[in-house]
Parts: sequence; C-alpha cells; structure tokens
Amino acid sequence: MIDPAQATLFLVIIVLTILLLVLGIQVYFILRELRKTLAKVNKVLDDTSLITESVSKPISNLSSLTMGLKTGATIAKIFGAGKKHKKEE
Repeated sequence: MIDPAQATLFLVIIVLTILLLVLGIQVYFILRELRKTLAKVNKVLDDTSLITESVSKPISNLSSLTMGLKTGATIAKIFGAGKKHKKEE
C-alpha cells in the first residue's frame, strides 16, 4: 500500500504543477496583451511625431518670413537714410 505521507506529497506535487501551469498560461496572456499595448503606444507616438512635424513646419516658415521682413525693413531704412542725406546735400 501507499504510505499516507507519500500520497500527500504526490497530491501536493500535482496541485502545484497544475497551479504553475495555470499561472504560466496567465503570464503568457498578460505578456501578449502588453505587446499589443506597446504596439499601439508606438503607433500613437509615431502619429504624434507626424502631427508635431506638420505643425512645426508652418511655424518655422512663418518665422523665416518674419525674419525676412525685418531684414527688408532694415535694408529699406538704410536706403531711406541714404536718400535723406543726398537730399540735404
């Protein structure tokens, strides 16, 4: 016959094996969901990057236009000052 201690030990080993198997399956599903979530986060970050670039380009162009207008105004002032000196002479 089987010793009660051996039967108990065998039963505990079977229960622990089943629990570890279930736990392993749950960890697998959690990691799979985590991978899907990270893929979605990556897509959102890529889209954010595209949106940021599309917003920054017009602002950069506007800044360049403003600097060009300032430069043009400075040049106009220089030429305007030169004409005033010629008229005074």
